[in-house]
Amino acid sequence: MKYFTKEWYDEMQVSGFLTFPETEEQWEENQAGYRGQGIDPAEAQRRNLEDKKDNLLKFLPESFHPYIYDGTLNSKYPTPELREMADRWEADYEARFDALLDDYSRHYESIKESLPQGANQLTEKSLHDCVVKSIGRPSIDELVLLIDCSGGFHYFKDVEVKFTGVSETVIPDGLQGARWLYNEIYLNGDRVELHVLFDAPITEVTIVCKDIQIEELE
Repeated sequence: MKYFTKEWYDEMQVSGFLTFPETEEQWEENQAGYRGQGIDPAEAQRRNLEDKKDNLLKFLPESFHPYIYDGTLNSKYPTPELREMADRWEADYEARFDALLDDYSRHYESIKESLPQGANQLTEKSLHDCVVKSIGRPSIDELVLLIDCSGGFHYFKDVEVKFTGVSETVIPDGLQGARWLYNEIYLNGDRVELHVLFDAPITEVTIVCKDIQIEELE
């Protein structure tokens, strides 16, 4: 995968972590919301920070590290200095994010006419947030994914994604139940090379095949 990699996804989660309330009043309302649900906000914030700590240290500049180590990155209303640092980092991140999407869009448009219809369909009718129900191998060169799209954006029912002329697959164990996040497509000689990023946990899948067919199921 060149674009929508695990590392790219991890940095995107860091970006979401740096979203601060605009005012102290909003901060206090958020804290009260936790308490209203019987949740200790300090403990919830500590767990959330600990869960993201490795990626925060990896992707954020060293100027953020004291806030990460002492827990004040998310346990207190941000100081003007912290907010300014976060705004600068977010502006840089969003510029890089937009540039990556533009780059992939240009790549896709450059090969679109050479792709089979099913490959284009995967891009133009995204399976984002759809869930893998089962994986089948009817033959050595066929792969069939049954996908639950009830939580997706296009089909809202089960679909069968059939890959034929399969010459290569990289599919880790435990993909059943994983959620389809993002995909990217390449030409590989006379074949299609599909890369998909799944969650639960974050997993990168590769399928090289001759054709892709998507069928909506009743």
